[in-house]
Amino acid sequence: MIHIRKSKTADTRTCDFTKVTREQLLASSLQHLGDVHKGLAFFAAQIVECAGRHDFDKLSDIDGFHEDFKTGFAQTRWWDNHRKVNRHHLFQTDGIPKDVNLIDVLDLIVDCVMAGMGRSGSVYALELTPELLERAFQNTVEMLKSQVVVEPDDATN
Repeated sequence: MIHIRKSKTADTRTCDFTKVTREQLLASSLQHLGDVHKGLAFFAAQIVECAGRHDFDKLSDIDGFHEDFKTGFAQTRWWDNHRKVNRHHLFQTDGIPKDVNLIDVLDLIVDCVMAGMGRSGSVYALELTPELLERAFQNTVEMLKSQVVVEPDDATN
């Protein structure tokens, strides 16, 4: 969980800004910068975790992968499951998780760029629908919100 302190003086929309001293504004700003750092560190950890599990089944089920691969994916037993157990196959409907998020989008981008550049030296056009991107955005907001615990007020902030 990400613990932050409540701050009553960091924003003109949530305080009587005419009564906030320079020192209070400085303290609130430093607190806010620290809170943003914690939030970004959470996302950085999510990306590292995502990298660790990317296409894990290419190794754990190499035999199934190879069976589909050697048919040019005319056989798709492994591939059909692969889209369900990996969150980044956002071009196929059955590969889109209900709680798709921007980490999944980044995983897709990295997967496509690295595969394209490494295999052919180019990357084909990548397009996601605005609806999918909005859903990923909103789910990412909710993911972060679910991690935040707001501690009680501090009288100086």
